[in-house]
Amino acid sequence: LLQGIRITVLVGLAHALGKLAIPIVIQLAIDRGGLTTGDVDVNTVVLLGVLGIIVVIVSELLGVIAKRRLISRAEAALKRLRMLAFDHVHRLSLADHNEQATGILVSRVTSDVDALTRFADWGMFTWMVAPVVIVGVFVAMAVYSWQLALLSLVAFLPAVFVIRWVRHRMIAAHDAKRTAVGNLLGAYSETLTGAEVVRAYNAQDRMQERLDGVSEQRYRAGLRANIYMSGIFVVGDLIGAFMMATVLVVGATQRDALGLSAGELVGLLAFTTLLHSPVAELGETINKAQEAVAGWRKVLNLLDRPIEDLDPETGLDAPEGALSIGAEAVGFAYRDSDPVLHDVNVTIPAGVRVAIVGETGSGKSTFARLLVRLADPTEGSILLGGVPMTELASDARHRAVRLVPQDGFLFDTTIRRNIGYGREGASDSDIEAAIDVLGLRSWVDGLPEGLDTPIGERGELLSVGERQLVSFARAAVADPGLLILDEATSSVDPQTDLALTRAIDRLSEGRTVVSIAHRMSTAEAADLVLVFDDGRLIEQGAHAELVRAGGRYAAMHAAWTNAAKTTNPGSGLT
Repeated sequence: LLQGIRITVLVGLAHALGKLAIPIVIQLAIDRGGLTTGDVDVNTVVLLGVLGIIVVIVSELLGVIAKRRLISRAEAALKRLRMLAFDHVHRLSLADHNEQATGILVSRVTSDVDALTRFADWGMFTWMVAPVVIVGVFVAMAVYSWQLALLSLVAFLPAVFVIRWVRHRMIAAHDAKRTAVGNLLGAYSETLTGAEVVRAYNAQDRMQERLDGVSEQRYRAGLRANIYMSGIFVVGDLIGAFMMATVLVVGATQRDALGLSAGELVGLLAFTTLLHSPVAELGETINKAQEAVAGWRKVLNLLDRPIEDLDPETGLDAPEGALSIGAEAVGFAYRDSDPVLHDVNVTIPAGVRVAIVGETGSGKSTFARLLVRLADPTEGSILLGGVPMTELASDARHRAVRLVPQDGFLFDTTIRRNIGYGREGASDSDIEAAIDVLGLRSWVDGLPEGLDTPIGERGELLSVGERQLVSFARAAVADPGLLILDEATSSVDPQTDLALTRAIDRLSEGRTVVSIAHRMSTAEAADLVLVFDDGRLIEQGAHAELVRAGGRYAAMHAAWTNAAKTTNPGSGLT
């Protein structure tokens, strides 16, 4: 890699030197070709003209080669950075995802890395070539006339101070711009995701007002950053014109005193014209560089967020089959927030069906997510199959534990591929077997294209129940020892509920199942019920046992029973 960079730099330097050769060719053509004496040497002029054309062609070819080499290596590095950031986002804890809006995290991986890409695609090459051209111009001018070179340098110095002054302000301006871009993406992402709610509650005007606010923030931040950039362009043009005028006036009036030939004076003027482009390009490059620095800082801030749930480099394997669960003095808090779990102690034998019940905010969902290791307990430990979860190898843990969330999130592809995501390397026969095990063959056969039916973004072309059926099939392909269900039947019609219940029964065979129960019917069918309240496990036992005990669970069950009777008088309970 280092050797490749050296070659790229050498090629870029050759390109820059090629630009400096043109004024020299012009000077030689005038002085040695007799263009000022009237005794024109046509052969010399033609030879130097051809030489100039060759120099231009070779210089530009070298520029193309250097730029392509630089861009290809920069793009490869940015690709690795983008993938690294993407992987880091997925490994962050629940606390990080709760603190950051989805759109902002997306902007770190996309928009902020794209800012680096824009600099890499154009700015890096200019940053490499322009300084060489500027220094080379002053050195060449000094060879012709050190007095005019010094005078030009004095005229050029204000550009250095202006660029330095602007650069510090551009850093802050572009940092604000990158922040505004993240806020804009976050707001748009949230509005699009919740489009149905926005329309249902006639909140379009309120959402539009919010989007107008973040759009205005982005507009003003971008305008402020670009004002500085345009200022550099104006300063560069003014200083370039002033330098040329200075060289022309002083050189023409003091040519004899300075010992300059006509060709050398024209060559000096040609050298000053070479400064226009690199100064202007440096202004644009500084703008892109500051934007890239701001994006780089945002990405680094993301990568600096610690991965709290680190997997061991050489972890233990999980036992085969159904897994037992042990929670020993488990507590959990989201960063600096108050604890949401306190001293949870429970032992769950392998192969049982467990229902976790409790009021909203009682900690039941948090406890279930600790079992998937979406976060680690801040106190105590969790054991799967007798092995501390933090000592399990990542592959072993992912193979042994699966979560079926309530929303049944699906990817924008076919049913077959969504089911295949359950286990890496799952074959078509594995997918077909999962369909048959869950008794879903008739449903699949009724689809327009069977398993190859597209489902749209987030599975929008399927009903809620059908999305859950795909989620169950995905879990069946994984064949986990521990299955965690976030009440996957709570939002479907009775007929689909029956199909899902049957699928859950078949999926539960031979494994431990933990359900976050939003309905008491789930708890009634469980072998073991865990009752959470205010982050504490206050009751545990079988349904009948807890009802007889007359505690919190009995009160919750009685309230649910009375509500069901009131809703459907005389219908009985199922």
